Amino acid sequence: MSESRHESRRFAVWLVLLAAAGTFALTMGVRQTMGLFLSPLNTSTGLGLASISLAFAFGQLWWGLTQPFAGAVADKVGAGRVLLIGASLVAIGTFLTPYMTTTLGLVVVIGVVAAGGAGMAGPAVLMSAAMRLIPVEKRGFATGIVNAGGSTGQFLLAPLAATLMVGIGWVGAMQVLALLVLLALPAAWVLRGHSQQPAGATARPVGTREAIGTALRNPSYLMLAAGFFVCGFHVAFLATHLPGVVAACGLSTEWAGWALALLGLFNIVGSIAMGWAVGRWRMKSLLALVYAVRGVAVLLFLLSPKTGPVVLLFSAVMGVTFLSTVPPTAGLVAKFFGTANMATLFGIVMLTHQVGGFLGAWLGGTVFQATGSYDWVWYVDIVLAAGAALVHLPIREAKLQPRAAAAAA
Repeated sequence: MSESRHESRRFAVWLVLLAAAGTFALTMGVRQTMGLFLSPLNTSTGLGLASISLAFAFGQLWWGLTQPFAGAVADKVGAGRVLLIGASLVAIGTFLTPYMTTTLGLVVVIGVVAAGGAGMAGPAVLMSAAMRLIPVEKRGFATGIVNAGGSTGQFLLAPLAATLMVGIGWVGAMQVLALLVLLALPAAWVLRGHSQQPAGATARPVGTREAIGTALRNPSYLMLAAGFFVCGFHVAFLATHLPGVVAACGLSTEWAGWALALLGLFNIVGSIAMGWAVGRWRMKSLLALVYAVRGVAVLLFLLSPKTGPVVLLFSAVMGVTFLSTVPPTAGLVAKFFGTANMATLFGIVMLTHQVGGFLGAWLGGTVFQATGSYDWVWYVDIVLAAGAALVHLPIREAKLQPRAAAAAA
């Protein structure tokens, strides 16, 4: 009987992880392929790269703004309803995008509807939903699996989108992606629980306002958020403008599709590896290492010849670090404050990530339109990466106990 119960619980845990990772694969996969449509949108509307980049940048900001509120709702009434609405909005916004001919229209469908839906079905709600059923020593692995879902979606959908653009045109390709997002709807039922049901919770419940106040007085939490701001800048710039970077190197759209695909593929490796690593080394040290690697990789890319293989190698290296910051960042939030208000508190950190994302997406288009090059954005990115590596070092995180390390192994 106990063996049957154990197998049932293991199945339930993996079902939750599959539902969360699958949802993230579809919503993040669609979002991360949008950079492929930037040039066709510009050609179709004639609005200019800066105006279209503004819509994408607003989407980065709105994606972050929705997450604390979506997290607070999910903590109270359950993740299922939030995810149901979120996935539906992503599909609607993506489907309607080709019909917009003004900057305001693009801001509404890309920056409000689709991005807001992706925020509701984003990592704050998904990570919290997964962590409820996962023992403490396995949470790093769980966040790595969920995070890898977003990377898997990018790896699969980026080349699919590029192929569809060649075969049926960019409008049809975008609308096919919109319909694919609807496959995430059944996951809303699997993830319908809320934070009043955390596994093994013994501490008294803490209200949302009290939890936020406590977090904002914690210097380590603030430094963690500052580092995640830099992550957002870097990730949004790559997601939005990597196809433009590839084009500026004189390479075709197919190279851009595969560059995005490799970004996603190696992000799977980075996410799962980081999920494994957070049980063995201090998370602040892992974060500092990731940001340092990013800065060095960008510097080497700037100094290298811009050939197809170099671009793909750069995409692979960036992929390893792309969203591998999420498991240790989410893990530190849970380590500082527990899981009862996890969706809310991680949602606030995600907001800082997306403020950085707004700047990365917007400055990419603005700087390129003004100078004809992305170089100055890369220079800023290197400086920010160095700062992010340093800001994590003072974070107060207890050393991993030998017993905990042995249990994790």
